[in-house]
Amino acid sequence: MATDTHIIKPKTRRAPTLYFIIMCKLVKGTLALGLALFILKLAGQDLSDAFDRLLHWFHLDPEGHFFSEVGAKLDTVTPANVRWVGIVTVLYSLISLVEAVGLMFRAPWAGWLAIGESAFFIPIEVRELVVRPHGFVLAVLALNVLIVWYLFANRSWLFRHHH
Repeated sequence: MATDTHIIKPKTRRAPTLYFIIMCKLVKGTLALGLALFILKLAGQDLSDAFDRLLHWFHLDPEGHFFSEVGAKLDTVTPANVRWVGIVTVLYSLISLVEAVGLMFRAPWAGWLAIGESAFFIPIEVRELVVRPHGFVLAVLALNVLIVWYLFANRSWLFRHHH
């Protein structure tokens, strides 16, 4: 007599907020990687000339006060500094992408990585709001506080360790 045995897997609860966090991490990681590749491409170029081409492409006046100051500051940036910024941006983008993939698989280490990475920026964003209040910074701060709170408060059911 054959017995009908079924393996019952624990059901993973839906977590729309977690999916939103994953999407944010994927978008941030992808945009940062694109920016990093753009920065690394600029490493061997004359930054002032590249900035002027960008302004002309957007039909902006490069002789304006703000753009003139930015152009003057770009003259002080060395190719080595540009490469370092590009490399650091690549690393940061990879961290965001690894976080997203880890969160997709609900890996406990990914939850802690996302909590730590998001919490790291909270004091910086608070300081920026005190110095120069801006709606975008407030939105990023609110998002990081939400990520830290949600992942920490729900870590026991979001990231169950299955053997």
